[in-house]
Amino acid sequence: MGFILNPLYNIVSGVMVAIHKVVSPIFGADSGVTWAISIMGLVVLIRIILIPLFVKQIKSQRAMTALQPHMKEIQKKYKDDRQKQSEEMMKLYKEHKTNPLASCFPIIAQAPIFFALFTVLNGIAKNKPHGFLKGDYLVSAAQAKFFGAPISETFLGSDKVTVKIVTVLLIAFMSGTTFTTQRQLMVKGMPKMDSSNNMMLQQQKIMLYLFPIIFAVSGVNFPVGVLIYWSTTNLWTWGQQYYVIKRNPTPGSPAYEELQRKRAHKAKLDGKSENSTETDSDQDQTQEVQGQRQQPKKKKKKK
Repeated sequence: MGFILNPLYNIVSGVMVAIHKVVSPIFGADSGVTWAISIMGLVVLIRIILIPLFVKQIKSQRAMTALQPHMKEIQKKYKDDRQKQSEEMMKLYKEHKTNPLASCFPIIAQAPIFFALFTVLNGIAKNKPHGFLKGDYLVSAAQAKFFGAPISETFLGSDKVTVKIVTVLLIAFMSGTTFTTQRQLMVKGMPKMDSSNNMMLQQQKIMLYLFPIIFAVSGVNFPVGVLIYWSTTNLWTWGQQYYVIKRNPTPGSPAYEELQRKRAHKAKLDGKSENSTETDSDQDQTQEVQGQRQQPKKKKKKK
């Protein structure tokens, strides 16, 4: 198993060490800031690589939204035959080249990296090297602290009050950003749908409450460095989704309607501005013509 995961350990530790080399002259080689930035840099690199998957996720979500009427018909037609209903649903997905699980793709894609980082950081606490994180780098990382908490320690594995406070705050931030990101999508990014027997809406509601609970419960076992990683990737997801909802919202969603209203209002203001300019120009031309036609009258001399 270790042999299979070695390439991942090399990638994760190699990226962290490379960023560490760049940042260490600024903050110091053993600084917790340096190692925290190394982990955050790993997140940024991974999320940039995953942008195509994010685009696919958005397209799939919109395709699923467009298929809602067809899905309702299938559910109604085969309400007494679950197997047939599932078969027809699969045919519908295949025909329109979409996948109801596409919203989970970015999380699934990050899972191996997440596991590799978890193992690498656990290795720091146990003085067990993985990949390029060995020798002086292993010693340096073991000494690094994030707000006073060693980045390799966990909530359950430490008796230090500082570690417990930092991990609780990071877990709360991690769960909070997961919840707000999902709620942002449901409130602004999705078209209004009938909640009765709606598979997609039910799936979104489950994700809204389930993922934050999973992070909150499992977070007590994560090293501080892994919590930094997951908090950063959640923040990236929130910002990325906010940008898409603001600039390219799903047709029929509240964000889309708001964008259309803003565009219509802007067009109306631009139209008024153009009409005002044309009117002023017409008035100037009329005054010029009148000025040319109305010549001053000469007084007649009396004989």
